[in-house]
Amino acid sequence: MNDALVVICLLLVAASATAAVAVRDPERQALVLAVLGLSLAVLFTVFQAPDVALSQLAVGSVLTPLLVLLSVRKVRRGAGPKTRRGTGPDRGGRDRTRPDAGPQPPGGRGGRDGATG
Repeated sequence: MNDALVVICLLLVAASATAAVAVRDPERQALVLAVLGLSLAVLFTVFQAPDVALSQLAVGSVLTPLLVLLSVRKVRRGAGPKTRRGTGPDRGGRDRTRPDAGPQPPGGRGGRDGATG
């Protein structure tokens, strides 16, 4: 019975680890990572290592997926359009409103007093 339980736990760990690698969405990866941590905790319990199982349960099943979810949330929240400092026609950079405009000279586009020619 003990050997069958070890084999079942190992298969569960292998399946959840494969799923953690195969999933592309970060939220789903965090969920699968929590399942992987739980299955590893069960495996450690079967191997009669309850201290390692409790550590795995706390860190691998709760803390790591929580940190992944919080960091994904923070990255997606701050992924809006941003402007870079030092760009634009008033800062001497490239005018981003016109794709063909290059860097602006210090006195503007014209000559010394704004006249062309």
